[in-house]
Amino acid sequence: MKAEVDLVTSAGGNLGSISRCLRRLGIVYNLSSPENPPQGDLPIILPGVGHFGAVMNSLCQENFDRTICSAVRGGTPFLGVCVGMQILFQSSEEAPGVKGLGLIPGAVRKFKTGKVPQIGWNEIGPQNDLTWPKGFVYFVNSYYPDPERASDTLYQSQYYGPFCAAVKTGNITAFQFHPEKSGEFGESLLKRWLRSVA
Repeated sequence: MKAEVDLVTSAGGNLGSISRCLRRLGIVYNLSSPENPPQGDLPIILPGVGHFGAVMNSLCQENFDRTICSAVRGGTPFLGVCVGMQILFQSSEEAPGVKGLGLIPGAVRKFKTGKVPQIGWNEIGPQNDLTWPKGFVYFVNSYYPDPERASDTLYQSQYYGPFCAAVKTGNITAFQFHPEKSGEFGESLLKRWLRSVA
């Protein structure tokens, strides 16, 4: 599979596992940062692990958050992973008072029951586009997105109740789980996204 993407480096950890996965898939990637911002001509992948507030603080350096928002609002395909999904929303219970990118209406909520964080494999099922397959993926999360529009939910999962595990709206796709750590099924989801935007 031949494709090229901009891989954002300033959103916390997880860069190594995503970049290794892209290499396995034969995807060329450019490391993107405030010093080397995306130009909007290539799909953007924003992985992230860590605290919502810390990630947003990092992205706001040199107005990099505005650069990303401008590219996405201009139609550049975008894929967020883990915290890279959560920051798409307006706010998070993890960091009261800290604004997210606000590209998707809604907030990020904390799990109120069960062991937190949720760590391990869990099944996801498609909600609004049934052409996406169901399967098991790997999660490490204490928080999950709560979109205002039900139509934005791509995948739902269950952890002491239903929660949004992925979103898709316009040129934005984002996974709360880690596709790069989810075996062949996770890689198939990445391939599907790449085929749709390449």
